[in-house]
Amino acid sequence: MKIRFSFVFFCLYFLSFSQIEEKKLDELIQNTIKTFDVPGMSVGIIKDGKTVYSKGFGIRSMNTKQKMDDQTLVGIASNSKGFTGTALAILVDEGKLNWDDKVTKFIPEFQMYDPFVSQEVTVKDLITHRAGLGLGQGDLMFFPEGGSLTVNDIVHNVRYLKPKNSFREKLDYNNIMFIVAGEVIHRISGLSWADFIEQKIMKPVGMTSSFGSYNRAVKANVSNIIEAHAPVDGKAIPVPHDWNETANAAGGIISNIKDMMTWADFLMNGFTTKDGKKLVSDKQIQQLWNLQIPTPVALKNPYDSNFGGYGLGWFVSDIKGHKQVYHTGGLIGTVTQLILVPDMKLGIVVLTNQQSGVAFNTISNTVKDSYLGIADRNWLKTYSERMAKLNADYDKEKKDAFTKSTTFAKEKNNQIKPEQIVGTFNDPWFGDVIISNDGKNFRIICKNSPRLKGDLLPYSPNVMIVKWDDRSYDADSFINFNMDENCKAQSAKMKPISGVTDFSFDFEDLDLKRK
Repeated sequence: MKIRFSFVFFCLYFLSFSQIEEKKLDELIQNTIKTFDVPGMSVGIIKDGKTVYSKGFGIRSMNTKQKMDDQTLVGIASNSKGFTGTALAILVDEGKLNWDDKVTKFIPEFQMYDPFVSQEVTVKDLITHRAGLGLGQGDLMFFPEGGSLTVNDIVHNVRYLKPKNSFREKLDYNNIMFIVAGEVIHRISGLSWADFIEQKIMKPVGMTSSFGSYNRAVKANVSNIIEAHAPVDGKAIPVPHDWNETANAAGGIISNIKDMMTWADFLMNGFTTKDGKKLVSDKQIQQLWNLQIPTPVALKNPYDSNFGGYGLGWFVSDIKGHKQVYHTGGLIGTVTQLILVPDMKLGIVVLTNQQSGVAFNTISNTVKDSYLGIADRNWLKTYSERMAKLNADYDKEKKDAFTKSTTFAKEKNNQIKPEQIVGTFNDPWFGDVIISNDGKNFRIICKNSPRLKGDLLPYSPNVMIVKWDDRSYDADSFINFNMDENCKAQSAKMKPISGVTDFSFDFEDLDLKRK
């Protein structure tokens, strides 16, 4: 069904929602959650300091069937990075650090792979994704949830991550450096990252329902909170909440539409609370929201953008001549989005309990277009068709890999034998990976991330497929063994079998050596 918004929504630039306008947006959200199999979604719009839309749709849990509303708590994931940037800006204003201070000033033991970079990397480098680490590199130290490594372990293990890029050369999105930035906040303030965020930001801003971490929400016995959902065999199912406490500074906050509207209003009001207290100076706001490192922008793009890149905890770009400050966030089973157009005093927040990014983009782009006066582009149809093609490609990649595995399994003489690969392999930043055989089946388990366990299936004379037990991960991978002259594996490399796998499953960054 085609939904028209252009003429109805154009007036939103000037007016609050009418009942007709509200109904049209309600219909779009309902069609979106149905199209992309999202159990629940909440949406908020703030314009000129007033919340003009704030609603929840669907259910917050497929188990309980309880309704989702604008007060339902959701893990906002990497939208937490804006809070980390704000926390550091507060400390800069207090004279306790400078953006160009070396990280080793606050964490003397901190080292990166390159000794020169170890001494040169600054606090600003940590939260601009420009320290040289690759996309998601090192994320397996905290992802998925349930790992045993502490913040101090992660800070120490950074030295073993061989950079993908030259220092300050390009933007490659990375969570690990934000964990280090959270530790800087802890070392300076004496507070945990979550305590600092709750006490110094959330409380004065008026975010009364939010928490600095998922565990804090659980301990508070809150009832109106989502369960996460992820697609398995093409259908969304409930999955455990997934975010390790060690990574709170990169993505740990739990919030809802009501509080996120308060946060958006605070930000667009010059980082000033409702009682008139300015938490961050204009000088530091300029640092946070100015382009620190650019990314390429396509010559033709939907919003005629001329620039894009990252500030300090925020993405920044231009849309139709307006500056846009935004971020997204993703956990297993949850994705979120926050968009600010400061000169229009426009904020859009979409929170979901499924991991479909096209679902939030459908809503936010449609609303954004309406305020920009752009005719209806039917984003629901565009994203639906795009995802159908992508999913077909991903399904083919997975099917082809498992078909070849099934065929090769019949070639008994060419298959890898237990004596060739059974044992413990080690990666210095990730830890031990144990391969076993019970006489019939091969198994793999990652010691520091015990939820990462599964079967090894034959694929070729020196390659097997890792089929993880938790099917919601959608992260099955090849493991390629390097054999010595006696046909015994001395090392191994891994990579996902399909492009659908989340970049935080950074198997390709592992360098496994027989222990």
